[in-house]
Amino acid sequence: MCVNTSVKPKPLVAAKPRGRGPLIAIFLMSLAPVLGALLVYFNPSLRPEGSASYGTLIDPQRPIPSVSALPATTLDGKPFDLNSLKGKWLLLAADDAACPESCARKLFILRNSHASQGKHVERLMRIWFITDDAPVPEKVLEAYKGAVMVRIKPEVLKQFLLPQVSDADAREALAKPLWVIDPRGNLILQYPPEADPEKFRNQIRKLIANSRIG
Repeated sequence: MCVNTSVKPKPLVAAKPRGRGPLIAIFLMSLAPVLGALLVYFNPSLRPEGSASYGTLIDPQRPIPSVSALPATTLDGKPFDLNSLKGKWLLLAADDAACPESCARKLFILRNSHASQGKHVERLMRIWFITDDAPVPEKVLEAYKGAVMVRIKPEVLKQFLLPQVSDADAREALAKPLWVIDPRGNLILQYPPEADPEKFRNQIRKLIANSRIG
């Protein structure tokens, strides 16, 4: 018996073209984070509470001036160069030597923010710029021991911290904000008058913890 082993080939069937739906879906999924970020950026009200920076970034950052441009003296009259503190995070305040209640509040915020940094506490220093020649009360010296206290003329200091302010308004204007200098010696942040102690402390903690410098 003869068996025919030849098999006729099956006709080729053209593959159905794939729809573009999956490709479009993948594209939209990859684009979604970008669109979401843009939406939040242009609509601050959509940002989660506490996600925004509390202080105002100084742009461009201003490096610490030379000692000749920013002459200061210690309380015992010796020349002081702020550049000597590079390598540390510096928390700054400025006010008259009498240190009224508003001044004491600022120094208290700096002291507590410094002390609350735990293992990072050695990475920070507190600076109080005293903008007159009056004596500092003993109770203030004792309460804020550990802060670097130096005297400087307000019209000189404002050139670095508040260059937009006139010489006539310098002393009053300097007594309101707080500032931060990074370990590279750049003035990077300014905080508003009557700064919120908790917000200031928490932002300093995040800044120090996330920084690889200083």
